[in-house]
Amino acid sequence: MARLLQAPPKFHPSEWDIANKMQCASTESQKSRSECMIAESRRLQDEIEKTTQKTQSDVNKKIEQRRDEIKFWKQELDNKLEQIVHETEVLLTFKTRLEKSLESCKEPLDIAKKCLLNRQRRSGIDLVYDEVEQELVKEAEVLQGVIALLERTLEQTNEQIRLNRSAKYNLEMDLKDKFTALMIDDYCASLTNNTPDIRYADNALKIEGNFVSPEEWIDFSNRNVEKAEKQRNNSLALRALIDSILSQTASDMRKQRETVNVAFRNRVKEVKDAKNKLETLLAMVMDETASQEKNIAALKKAIADKEGPVKVAQTRLEARNRRPNVELCYDTVQYRLTSEVHEITKNIQRQDTLAQAETELKALSRRQLSLEEEIQVKKNTLYIDEVLCMQMRESVSINNF
Repeated sequence: MARLLQAPPKFHPSEWDIANKMQCASTESQKSRSECMIAESRRLQDEIEKTTQKTQSDVNKKIEQRRDEIKFWKQELDNKLEQIVHETEVLLTFKTRLEKSLESCKEPLDIAKKCLLNRQRRSGIDLVYDEVEQELVKEAEVLQGVIALLERTLEQTNEQIRLNRSAKYNLEMDLKDKFTALMIDDYCASLTNNTPDIRYADNALKIEGNFVSPEEWIDFSNRNVEKAEKQRNNSLALRALIDSILSQTASDMRKQRETVNVAFRNRVKEVKDAKNKLETLLAMVMDETASQEKNIAALKKAIADKEGPVKVAQTRLEARNRRPNVELCYDTVQYRLTSEVHEITKNIQRQDTLAQAETELKALSRRQLSLEEEIQVKKNTLYIDEVLCMQMRESVSINNF
């Protein structure tokens, strides 16, 4: 208890003085350090502020540059898209021309086949593999070749249209992405330190998605542009080819059509000439037949006219053969009567030309029938060539599409 009530130790005045001085020195030192820290902090703040402002300014410039790059490529893509769309529309008109030209080939080919089929109905000697037939076969081959060529070209055109549309799709998708990217960068460019909706984003630095390098970004759009340009050039070349094909095929078909028509006209003229000659021969045969019929009638009359004298002479001879006894004399009368009978009989026999004349008449009749049949053959040929075929071919027109 006595210890608890013991007074605290007393310090010496010098110790008190030293303690005060130490407090002052410590305080001054702390104050100095604090002032240095404040000065360093202000310097650091100024430095950070300047660095931040510089970095933010640089980022703003980069964003602006990026926006310019996007705008540049967007314009490039827009130009190519406009070109490929226009080229596809023009190519579609060429496709329509091909389709019309292909459709127009069907009628001439059908008519050529009908002409060949009709000409099989020619008869007799007129069923000949003539120039008309040869040119009709060639015309059918030309038309079939043109149809095959146009069909291949149409397939090629459809494929080129598909490729153009594929290039257009790639451009549109790229443009869509460019538009979105530009909208985002426009938004980023509009942000300032005082923009109300700025916020902390914890995952901002986390890399999400498949980032590509700037070079890959440029290469991607450049490839789309180059592909579109390539397809556009291919389309231009194809249009030139289609123009050439349509012009050449139309020329070939017109040329062959005219060749066939000339062959038809020549053949019709030949058949008409042959028919006219046959008709002339027929008229001549008919005239000769009439003359021969008159000749036969005259021969028959001449023979009939001799029947009276023969009967008289033979009746006289028969009567004189009944003379009695010595009166049955071979006198000059008997001799002359006998001579008369022989003479008339001989003259009648000399007119055996009647049989020959009748034979000739039959031959003329056969010749007339043969000529009439041949004329009918020629008429049938003329009907087929001039009426059926040539009139049918007049409806054919070869147009440039």
